[in-house]
Amino acid sequence: MASIKDVAAEAGVSVATVSRVLNDHPSVSADARTRVLAAVETLGYRPNAVARSLRTDQTHTLGLVISDVLNPYFTELARSVEEEARALGYSVIIGNADERPDLQDHHVRNLLDRRIDGLLVSPTDGGSPLMLDAARAGTPMVFVDRWIPGLDVPVVRSDGRAAVRDLVTHLHGLGHRRLAIIAGPAATTTGRERVEDFREALGAYGLQLPDAYTGQGDFQAASGRRVTEGFLDLPEPPEVVFAADNLMALGALDAIRARGLRVPDDIALAAFDDIRWFVHTDPPITAIAQPTGELGRAAVRALVDRIEGRPPESVTLPARLVVRRSCGESAGESRGESRREPTIKSPVESPVTNRSQS
Repeated sequence: MASIKDVAAEAGVSVATVSRVLNDHPSVSADARTRVLAAVETLGYRPNAVARSLRTDQTHTLGLVISDVLNPYFTELARSVEEEARALGYSVIIGNADERPDLQDHHVRNLLDRRIDGLLVSPTDGGSPLMLDAARAGTPMVFVDRWIPGLDVPVVRSDGRAAVRDLVTHLHGLGHRRLAIIAGPAATTTGRERVEDFREALGAYGLQLPDAYTGQGDFQAASGRRVTEGFLDLPEPPEVVFAADNLMALGALDAIRARGLRVPDDIALAAFDDIRWFVHTDPPITAIAQPTGELGRAAVRALVDRIEGRPPESVTLPARLVVRRSCGESAGESRGESRREPTIKSPVESPVTNRSQS
């Protein structure tokens, strides 16, 4: 492997000149820069990343702590983060919190010890002293999908309020009146927000969300099964189960089928977080889709802005409703008069940049 001395000898310049060229220093002549870059190409020289990080106090590495790597939503988010980081000259180290605050803190601590340049986190809760200390100490950080209120940290997230309203409008139009929700953990902002949006949307139609129709889940499939079994045991079961994430929706589907019931004939099913699997279930599941790839890319750009001294901004992007057949069909469709492709309902407003979330 060629060394920096080999490059200097090949280019006929000093080692210091090679270093200045590699670090894009302006005080190098065009001729010297051309010869150095040609020597780098000829010799296949690759700078020592560790040595460079010690000189520049930068590792060009980002840390990403996601809530659950087995959740397709977070898998897609991680993919978009890695792609955007690579395009901007950064690598990514990923930690899976598995929806556990202690494991989240373990990964955050390890990433900080590795001298990462910045941290992307989807918090499992809002009470981590380590996260609070890191943010207050000025660690470059961006929250993605979830956030910790009250911290001066940019947030990149989607807004599902309009999409939840569209979902309730769709359900109401199909004649459904008894609507239940499988909620995510109350310790997470998304867990609380989706219940609040659902209750508000029901209220617009004069509908209530009784305690019996609010089941506490944990964003895992097993909790979706457990809560749905409880709904089905009620003297008056709900007509619709809305799961606040995709894994809980799959658990709910398992519970419904285990009772010998059919979706949507016996009970309707909808989900937050659309995933590719939903088009392959029988029937395909109506879901609220987040712009996952855009969120990941925007989060990386915000973090790199923070690292490189530019003012980062919080970004909020709209979610949208994707209507399939798991909640029923209109009268015309059930008679075979219309067999259209799944309908996508999207808020009319364009994505907005919102500084107030940080």
